[in-house]
Order: sequence, then C-alpha cells, then structure tokens
Amino acid sequence: MSSRSYKNLLFCCSMLAFVCSSAVAQSTIRLASLAPQGSSFHRILLKMGQDWKAAPGGGVTLIVYPGGVMGDEVAVIKRLRVGQLQAATLTSAGIGEIDPEAKALEEIPLMYHSIAEVDYVRQHLQASIEHNMEERGFVVLAWSTLGFAKHFSKQPALLPADFLRMKMFVGENDLPEIKLLNSIGGHPVGLNWTTALQALQTGMVEEVPTLPEFALASQYNTAVTNMLDLKWAPVSGAIVVLKKTWDGLPEASRDAMRKSAVTAAADMQTAGFSEDAAAVAAMQKRGLQVHAVTPQMEAQWQKFAADVIWPKMRGTMVPADAFDQVQQLLVEYRKKSGGSGL
Repeated sequence: MSSRSYKNLLFCCSMLAFVCSSAVAQSTIRLASLAPQGSSFHRILLKMGQDWKAAPGGGVTLIVYPGGVMGDEVAVIKRLRVGQLQAATLTSAGIGEIDPEAKALEEIPLMYHSIAEVDYVRQHLQASIEHNMEERGFVVLAWSTLGFAKHFSKQPALLPADFLRMKMFVGENDLPEIKLLNSIGGHPVGLNWTTALQALQTGMVEEVPTLPEFALASQYNTAVTNMLDLKWAPVSGAIVVLKKTWDGLPEASRDAMRKSAVTAAADMQTAGFSEDAAAVAAMQKRGLQVHAVTPQMEAQWQKFAADVIWPKMRGTMVPADAFDQVQQLLVEYRKKSGGSGL
C-alpha cells in the first residue's frame, strides 16, 4: 500500500470514528415552562433533566427555561414549530392551540368540582388528543393536573358583578377570551405573563386568576390583598416534545425518558395538592384576605357560568362536540360517585 493510500485509509477511519461518536453524542433539548423559577415545579423539571442525562443510549441534555422567559404558551408553540425549542410544559389551554379539543379540560370555568372529575374526563379524551397532537408534530409524554386557579384581586370581590368591574389580567394572545369577556361587560387587559406582577403593582390590572402556589412563587401577593376561595378552573397540562426530536432519539433513551416524564408529572400533581393550602397560609401571614364562598354565592357563580359564560364559550373557545362530551362525562362520573364529585 502506498503512503498516500495509507493516509487516505487513516483519514476515512478517523472520519468514520467521528461520525460514530457523533451519533452517540448527547442531544440537547430546550424546554420552556411557565413554572416560576425556583418553584417546586421547576425543581421537578430539573430533576427530570438529570434522569434524561443518564438515560441509556447516550442520554439527553435538558435545558429548562422557566418563568415564561420564552413567552406565553402561544409564543412557545411558535418557537417549537420553528425548532428554537424542542419541548415544553403546556397547560391544556396551550395544548388547545394545537388541538382545540384539549381546551375542554381547562377553559370551561366552574364546570369541574374536583381534580378527580378532571382526571376522569381527561382519561376519556386523552387518546384522541394525543393522536391529534402527534399528527401535528408533537408527542405528549405525560399528563398532570396541578390544581384549581383562584381569583386574586386588589379589592375585595365576591360575586361575578364585582369582577366584571375590575381590570382583569388575560394572556396577550388569548383573543377569544378577551372577546368573550368584553361581550359580557368585563374589562380584560391582554398582557404577557412575565409582566403580570408589574401590571398588578401599577394598577394596570386589578385581578388575576392563577394557582395559589404560582401566586406565591411569583409574588403576586405583594400587589393583591384578596383571594376568592372559588374553584374557578382547573390547571392541567402535559410535558410535550417535538415528534421530530423524539423520533430521532434511540429507543432505549425514549423509554427511560418517558418513564421519567411520567414520574415528574405525578410529582407535579402531588406538589400541587400539597402546596395549595400551604401557599394560601403563607400569603395569609403576609396580609392576604381569603374570602370563603357560601352556598348562596356558589349558586350565583354557577348560574353566571351556565347562563352567561358557557353559551358564549361553546363552539367558539371550546369545540361544541368536546364541550358536550365533557358535560356528558361529568354526569356519568357524578352518578358513579354517588354525588357531585366534590
């Protein structure tokens, strides 16, 4: 073999070794989340990242962007579609931007009475939503229900009319919700979630619906002094990854990563349950006034939802067939459970 041929052989071998090593090199997945930085939800995602890094088949390096730094969920979905991000934690409202059927899990206020009801409905809708998501280029790894959003406000507010008079925080891209609130006499202000605290501090908005633990972690309680203890709407969602990214990973990595994601989602749900009351108590020590909901108040809120909000929401914000299916499933669940599901 000539010296030149030998050098060419060495070059080919070195290139082959480089290609092989690149094939098993660790991939990087960038994940966006609205979970406040330092919150238990954020820490759970970081722990999931450690598991992903140690996954068989080379593992994956997970970079988490918490606190909405990548924008609201509509902005995150846009970043996913152009490849700037490869994964996200999305609420059902965000997933609904990809598959509108998912909006039925979260967008209908005062429809659900308990987390058990949310889980029951989701179990029946889940397969259809996941199928639709995959057809649109996304893989759902795991689902979780974090709790119920409550209304936090600068002034005391107990009944629907009280809130309709307030400037209400709404995500800047939630145009159907803004339109609906305007149509019933509300005063929605569309803003990015990263500006919510500043908006509350300056009086640009006077009310925000969110999970108590999110309110505490985001320090909303420093700008509002009231919370209505009403289960306004469930906050549930999923850990989602781009199908193109997911399919490009070794099968052994995918199996381990999915198991870790399921564990993370379960841990988030547990944290949501355990931290809700603790977050409210912590904010009460700092001056938050919690207003209990009497049966009479509850009846007024339910009538307001059923007579005013739901008819405008059905077929617009939530597909009519999904809306109707949720109602049917809840009737079925409540009969099985022997009550309202509270």
